[in-house]
Amino acid sequence: MDDIKAEITVHIASLRRYARALMRDRSDAEDLMQDALARALSRSHQFKPGTNMRAWLFTILHNIHVNNVRAKVVRPNEVPVEDHEQRLSTPARQDGRIELRDMSRAIETLPAEQRQVLLLVGLEGMKYDEVATVLGVPIGTVMSRLSRAREAVRNRLSDGQAESGPTLRRIK
Repeated sequence: MDDIKAEITVHIASLRRYARALMRDRSDAEDLMQDALARALSRSHQFKPGTNMRAWLFTILHNIHVNNVRAKVVRPNEVPVEDHEQRLSTPARQDGRIELRDMSRAIETLPAEQRQVLLLVGLEGMKYDEVATVLGVPIGTVMSRLSRAREAVRNRLSDGQAESGPTLRRIK
């Protein structure tokens, strides 16, 4: 075994050159070299003394390379993790969820007339005249209800009262 290790060591420089030529990337070439040397050492019992060690090592390296290329054809979407690792982490979203929860609670405390107008304009993106038609009220009523709803939600969110419940007086 020690004789085979010594003979393998003699050919490492030429194997590395061949691996770099095949891979065109230093890191990938080093990986290929490591795989080839590990396979050569683990299967050293298969080497026939008196045959060409250099040819045997190059054959192992070449066959590993061919197998890797074939595997990439089967799995073409493989990309280095380093290229996408920042996108793999998910930023914390609890702040947005808390704000959304508070906004939702503030809207729930609005009188139905104000809530309907606020949701139709703010959420559905309807124009004032469309909301007036849908609700069957004058456009001025839509505008005043929307103004009161926005102000009430703004007050609740700024006072931190989204959690505590309704404190608005009801305007008819």
